[in-house]
Amino acid sequence: MTDLRALIRDIPDYPKPGILFYDITPVLGHPIGFTHLIERMADPFRDAGVTKVAGIEARGFTVAAPVATELEAGFIPIRKPGKLPYQVHRREYSLEYGTDALEMHTDAIQPGDRVLVVDDVIATGGTAAAALALLGEAGAEVLAVSVFIELGFLNGADALEGVPFHALLTYD
Repeated sequence: MTDLRALIRDIPDYPKPGILFYDITPVLGHPIGFTHLIERMADPFRDAGVTKVAGIEARGFTVAAPVATELEAGFIPIRKPGKLPYQVHRREYSLEYGTDALEMHTDAIQPGDRVLVVDDVIATGGTAAAALALLGEAGAEVLAVSVFIELGFLNGADALEGVPFHALLTYD
């Protein structure tokens, strides 16, 4: 077993003073650690009938795509506006100062799809909640949200409106 928490690099004052950033790139660069991370993120959902894994741009892609492979499911990229080449569903959401939006292809969800949403970190939960709304509007059955790291002191899981939530590591 690899101690994933020991592989995470703490970077103080990034991206601005007073923020402690949990850098997962050492985990991604560690062959055994990365394999262990993907297996542990997939394990709770192996028998859930997941047909698609949705990953949230951009760091979420690094874990969502291999989790999809591990679960023998398709992968749905959920991206910032203007990054997808085909027709898209779009969902705007509020930030502390202003708004942002997420998009996914209109043909990403098929009838009967059971979707697992995967991201690297959940902080306030706003982006994850927007992804859930986007998937719901497209007709997906969202099974759960799974993240590598939860910043528990920000209560992001509360924004998921009852969708089952799973985090490998929590920082309080």
